[in-house]
Amino acid sequence: MSPALSALLQRAARAAAADATILICGESGTGKELVARALHRASGRAQSPFVAVNCAAVPGSLLESELFGHVRGAFTGATDHHPGVFLEAGHGTVLLDEVGEMPLELQPRLLRALQDHRVRPIGGTGDRPFAARLIAATNSDLEVAVREHRFRADLFYRLDVVRLEVPPLRERRDEILPLAEHFLSRAAQRCGRTLTLTDGARERLTAWQWPGNVRELENCMECAALTSEREEVCEEQLPRRIREALDTEGSGSLRLDELMRHHVQRTLRAFGGNKTRAAEALGVDRRTLHRMLARDAHGRH
Repeated sequence: MSPALSALLQRAARAAAADATILICGESGTGKELVARALHRASGRAQSPFVAVNCAAVPGSLLESELFGHVRGAFTGATDHHPGVFLEAGHGTVLLDEVGEMPLELQPRLLRALQDHRVRPIGGTGDRPFAARLIAATNSDLEVAVREHRFRADLFYRLDVVRLEVPPLRERRDEILPLAEHFLSRAAQRCGRTLTLTDGARERLTAWQWPGNVRELENCMECAALTSEREEVCEEQLPRRIREALDTEGSGSLRLDELMRHHVQRTLRAFGGNKTRAAEALGVDRRTLHRMLARDAHGRH
């Protein structure tokens, strides 16, 4: 286990026992939700529900209802009462993933709910107390978002009580092969097979920088399990970008950030400019891909 992950787990173990709000930070695909679930299981709330909401995946018009609930007839289509995740979780845990993508107009409502531990459903006339613990996660720099007036400072301070930084996979190189073997074994079992990695494949996997982190590695192993015709996965079964990693890095002509930019651009070209498919191949969401491309464009100017 890498020192960075060991330090994270030690801090997480201490945080699990408390009821403080936790902010989990890290690049897309590093396993922030897995950390949140581990915190829930290690806490005294483990027997109660764990409810996760991805703030980037739910349209702003629906996110308010998802979080705080609504009463019947509150708006068109509200045919039943919906309690919202804070009440659904009971004494459990609510994870607000990608909290940095929450619309600015909803942030005061979340702040008030956290301050009072009460929510008012849309269309309701009274507040209802909730007992759930909040964990927030983000791949954005919320301090930058605060300076750019995209995120409320008071909400940031309310969320940032205990901060856990999940290191990217390139800083946890000792974990690449154990994770790869785990994902490969799991994918192979679903296909009714047993697969192993050749020494060449292991070398290539270790050399790659994994800009999509654990999610990219998992996708890579699932693809290898589906396409391998033998009992071993050799380097030829790996994506071209990974097969070429050693040769490119060995040249010494490219820095890490340049390698990542080239990787993103090659992947995008491989899918004919289709950003949705390129994001899936990289193991990131479209928003993260857009940020990668924006950094690339900025770096060229």
